[in-house]
Amino acid sequence: MRLTPDIASSFARIALGHVAREYPHKLDHVMASDSDVLPPRVLHPVFFGSFDWHSCVHGWWTLLTLRRRFPDMAEAAAIAELAKNSFTPDKLSAELAYLDRPEARGFERPYGWGWLLYLHLEAQRHGDSAWAAQIEPLARAFAVRFREFLALLTYPITVGTHFNTAFALVLAREWAEANDAVLLADIDDWANGAFAARSSYRGWEPGGDEFLSPVLTAALLMSRVWERAKFAPWFAALVIENGWLERECYPVTVSDRSDGKIAHLDGLNLSRAWCLRGVAGCVADEAVASLLETHAQQHLAAALPHVAGDYMGEHWLASFALLALGER
Repeated sequence: MRLTPDIASSFARIALGHVAREYPHKLDHVMASDSDVLPPRVLHPVFFGSFDWHSCVHGWWTLLTLRRRFPDMAEAAAIAELAKNSFTPDKLSAELAYLDRPEARGFERPYGWGWLLYLHLEAQRHGDSAWAAQIEPLARAFAVRFREFLALLTYPITVGTHFNTAFALVLAREWAEANDAVLLADIDDWANGAFAARSSYRGWEPGGDEFLSPVLTAALLMSRVWERAKFAPWFAALVIENGWLERECYPVTVSDRSDGKIAHLDGLNLSRAWCLRGVAGCVADEAVASLLETHAQQHLAAALPHVAGDYMGEHWLASFALLALGER
């Protein structure tokens, strides 16, 4: 399966339909007084759509990525026009000011942080616009927060939802490679301490509302941190030799796509496909690489038909499908 122009256009239309759709909306907002009772568009003049702040951020990542990869698609002009009107200095300054509130210390930690850095990294690839320069102060603020958080985080958070540490660090690390050598070193040091000694995974996944695999996100992170010669045997001991991959890693079933938590499971199929494809290029054994790619394709086939449909999935699933179908 690959990202075709038709699929790209459909993903673009989906994202264009929700990044500026304010309601329904789920805020991550700690209020200190009555004056903090404000609608999403006032609190977050850029990222007020897509049901929640982080989904709006990665909805924008989806749009910019598709514009770059398919510059001739019909939706490219609409993406550029909406971005020009959204990524303005005044609106982004308001997003930055929100982080200065004492109550915002844990705002979107770490999932939204990682996605904002990933959005900025994508914006840097659009040399015909000022979007990267305009988003950069916000990205730098989240980079500082990552460094401070890693200094405090004694143990990795290995759930399959937004609090997952490894997933956020995969995104943040890619940004740091291009933008912040200090954060890059901090991520690699922390990842080594958190995951180097892990072996023979026996976790109980999937959880009923998860959209990330705790073990595969950690594996993808370590595949970025280590060279192949070090990563491949570690990965084999983690999920191959104990039979976990073949025994447990198969597409999950979604019983109700109108339930926002249950709909997470479509995302699990997509994010597993992304991780499996990413790790496949970092193992030495061709048979293992082929096995990983086979499992990835099975997960993609289970999830891609459901990217559009109910808004509980539609406001975010295209981003994960794009990760899974992304550049190799």
